[in-house]
Amino acid sequence: MPSAATLLKEIRTCTVCAKSLAAGPRPIVQFAPSSRIVIIGQAPGSRVHESGVAWNDDSGKRLRVWTGLSEDDFYDPSRVALVPMGFCYPGKGKSGDLPPRPECAPLWHERVFAALKARELTLLVGSYAQTHYLPRKQAMTEAVKDFAGHGPGIFPLPHPSWRSGIWMKRNPWFEIDVVPALQKAVRKALGGKKT
Repeated sequence: MPSAATLLKEIRTCTVCAKSLAAGPRPIVQFAPSSRIVIIGQAPGSRVHESGVAWNDDSGKRLRVWTGLSEDDFYDPSRVALVPMGFCYPGKGKSGDLPPRPECAPLWHERVFAALKARELTLLVGSYAQTHYLPRKQAMTEAVKDFAGHGPGIFPLPHPSWRSGIWMKRNPWFEIDVVPALQKAVRKALGGKKT
């Protein structure tokens, strides 16, 4: 098996989906063997594609608030792996971004996860990650509400886009029950460190 550094270089030069990506390939991923938290999101948006920095948008700010992670910890690959379902910006669709490219997760995820020797907690952010990784098929809201039923190492979350504000108003239990439990799980995964 290649080293994590070799694998990261291989991913960042991937062009498998190039013909399907209007903006061109720009795989955005972060991990190290010592990553303790894995955040599996959807795919980079246009702002993230332009900057080359994962979650470098309002969604990322909201996700950091939910998790209680500081920006320094969030962007420290020795602590946090950022491994979306699709590593490249898929382009615009009729009602938002297109879904993550289907080639990406089967091609890379298993190899990335094999390189993570210290993984304690996996956050499944949004329905694409949950559909792929949760053994029980549940609607996103149901999966998030049942966060404790997925085991101590798995935590489903809604996607933190602007739409999540509307969703949270309809589901006040998220901020009351889920966010504190999430922050506790994050602290535990980082070895009790205050973030």
